[in-house]
Amino acid sequence: MYKKITTELGGRPLTVETGRLAKQANGAALVTYGGTVVLVTATAAPDARADIDFLPLTVEYQERFYAVGKIPGSYFRREIGRPSEKEILTCRFIDRPIRPLFAAGYNNETQIIATVLSADRDNDPDLPAMLGASCALMVSDIPFSGPIAGVRVGYIDGQYVLNPAPAEMETSRLNLIVAGSRNAVIMVEGGADCLPEAEVLSGIFFGQEALQPLLDLQEQLRDAAGKPKKNVDTRSINESLAKRLEDLALDDITRLATTADKKERESGYRELQKTVTDALGTEFPECSAVDVQSSLKELNKRFMRGRIINEGCRIDSRKMDQIRPIDCEVAILPHAHGSALFTRGETQVIATATLGSGEDEQRVESLEGMAFNPFMLHYNFPPYCVGEVRFLRGPSRRDIGHGALAARAIQAILPDREAFPYTLRIVSEVTESNGSSSMATVCGGTMALMDAGVPIRKPVAGVAMGLIKEGDRVAILSDILGDEDHLGDMDFKVCGTEDGVTALQMDIKIAGVSKEVMGKALQQAKAGRLHILEKMRESIAIPRPELPEHAPKIIVLHINPDKIRDLIGPGGKMIRELSAKYGVKIDVEDSGKVSIFASDGKIGGEAAEQIKAITEVAEVGKVYQGTIKKIMDFGAFVEIFPGTDGLVHISEIANHRVNKVTDVLRENETVTVKVLDIDSRGKIRLSMRALDDDATRV
Repeated sequence: MYKKITTELGGRPLTVETGRLAKQANGAALVTYGGTVVLVTATAAPDARADIDFLPLTVEYQERFYAVGKIPGSYFRREIGRPSEKEILTCRFIDRPIRPLFAAGYNNETQIIATVLSADRDNDPDLPAMLGASCALMVSDIPFSGPIAGVRVGYIDGQYVLNPAPAEMETSRLNLIVAGSRNAVIMVEGGADCLPEAEVLSGIFFGQEALQPLLDLQEQLRDAAGKPKKNVDTRSINESLAKRLEDLALDDITRLATTADKKERESGYRELQKTVTDALGTEFPECSAVDVQSSLKELNKRFMRGRIINEGCRIDSRKMDQIRPIDCEVAILPHAHGSALFTRGETQVIATATLGSGEDEQRVESLEGMAFNPFMLHYNFPPYCVGEVRFLRGPSRRDIGHGALAARAIQAILPDREAFPYTLRIVSEVTESNGSSSMATVCGGTMALMDAGVPIRKPVAGVAMGLIKEGDRVAILSDILGDEDHLGDMDFKVCGTEDGVTALQMDIKIAGVSKEVMGKALQQAKAGRLHILEKMRESIAIPRPELPEHAPKIIVLHINPDKIRDLIGPGGKMIRELSAKYGVKIDVEDSGKVSIFASDGKIGGEAAEQIKAITEVAEVGKVYQGTIKKIMDFGAFVEIFPGTDGLVHISEIANHRVNKVTDVLRENETVTVKVLDIDSRGKIRLSMRALDDDATRV
């Protein structure tokens, strides 16, 4: 059935329609926001998978260049290959709020595909795509207990702004995506300019309230065009199996729940899993190995959660707000510009900072056009860091997401580009992981920048918070382990300086989190962050006062934009010759800003002087030493600097009458002249007579 509903959001029209496009999918929605149009489909396999006990959900987000009237710049002139980072990040934040809301026991292969058909550049397609995913699921027969929706929240001049335009975001101190349901926040993703926790919390719930009309719209859409939901054939619980499993495994589960060492705990669990599967497979032949293993997982989860909520005991015996032991080192790699080793419990990263020139900026082609990124953070999670063996296939979606979060956290404390015109790259190599490796990346990356002498505003650190909720009882955990993340109800990562928050990301596995619980988690995260910052200061408190000897040196000049042509030369000849002669990189901007990147400060200075000479502009009243290039009957042309000459009229050669120019001057002679005038056409009038007689000849 075709249905179209229109409302307004953030002062712009928003329309959702279904029943006209993609009717073979289980559900589809076309979302139009301003001039941005996104088609989202939800499709599910007809049968459940019997060999798994989880939800096999995939989310894809595709940007099409025809959406902005462009042809792709790739060789094939089509969108091919790996998705861009923007597409991957959008997939992730669509996936995270919808995943907890599928019916328990539903494990049919399910796919969400969002395709950007039109983009007006004022309304980012990411939020319409999230809305479209929920709408498509709502009208489908897929057992989804939504609706959910998302909005972007800015903070401009002390006021929260709903879905600010890109121009407004330039002055916003907050860029937050909030996804929520009718009664709770489900997902948070974004960054802030060192905002206090209270203001960030208020912004989150400003967004949760603002998205309510989008939930109303979806319920209207479902009532008008929705299909009846499929029944889920959940695995029936074999009570005899569960009881026998508990008798057989509870002692081992109890022992493992107090085993702090991750590898020892995992090894023990694998042995227990094999033992109970072999034993109960014979005793209960009607139950599959998946049934036995699912029951064991449930027992392990129930016991560990109960121990935390009832006894206040964590796996490694820490208190709820206690941070694992921290060890920090800097300058561990002799040839990296900056390096750090950050270890927190069984999580460890090697972080490096590299300084580069403008040519090293990342160039990204997107719907908005070509973007140039002078700061990059690359997060690598190799299999050995968790004791696994698998193929290396480049960065995963998880790697991209964790790197983006860490980059957002550090971006807020980087120096102004004008004051420190380097391109910066941080690489985090996760060498060991047991929870919070992205937060370790924030800490290690900050220390590597300081080791490289980058004048950051203030150090930034991060901590991952967890939640165990059983009824009305709640336990908030600081610096969670991997198992606490896996068995818990929330993963809430908070990054910031001692003054406030710079980035945060929240995922939950339950229906939502209240404002009270989130506020407490933010305050507990702040205490943990301050503790971590103090540990970091023990290794390096402030950025090093000088850059490393082997780091490139930058000299910045500002030339007259009219002289850029002279510096570049015909076909780039001049700038290539200068680069080759001095062994430097030279970046020239349209504004006249020239950046010289040299391995040696002295060489860079020599190149700078040459550039000054080439691009110098004559000034009236200034005295120059020049070379006579040509003598005429009426005077002499003197080159006062390369490419620029002026005329010394015969009457301006000396204080006495000069009958013939050649009586006084010779070509290639060096003379001192003063600039008398520069006319509207740029012609320069020079004088020797205006100077003292003893200064006219050299």
